[in-house]
Amino acid sequence: MITSETTLRVARPTDNFDEVVRFYTEGVGLTVLGSFQDHEGFDGVMLGLAGAPYHLEFTRKRGHVAGRAPTEDNLLVFYLPDKQVWQAAVDQMAAAGYQAVSAHNPYWDRDGSTYEDPDGYRVVLQNATWLG
Repeated sequence: MITSETTLRVARPTDNFDEVVRFYTEGVGLTVLGSFQDHEGFDGVMLGLAGAPYHLEFTRKRGHVAGRAPTEDNLLVFYLPDKQVWQAAVDQMAAAGYQAVSAHNPYWDRDGSTYEDPDGYRVVLQNATWLG
């Protein structure tokens, strides 16, 4: 049964491994929690924050094409309710060389900034409180 103590891993392949790792570490601010090389033909990295109940995993397999995001509305949303913390996150993205893009759904532009990763998936830094 899934509970509030359950850890969530969001995993997906990428054709732009090094660029994706840079986007999520230097831009978003996640850290490398672990990695693996040539595990049955796959390389991978887990990114997150120590102690957080979630992390992202990106993988690549030689000879396999992962492709781009299927739509502009495939999102990861990080809720940052404190205005100063949110602004620091936006500033960090800019300092890493990432510019905000217009969100496909204008809702996300009202209180947030949206960024496209090297695979076309989008990350929203939302200056709001999550419903949970």
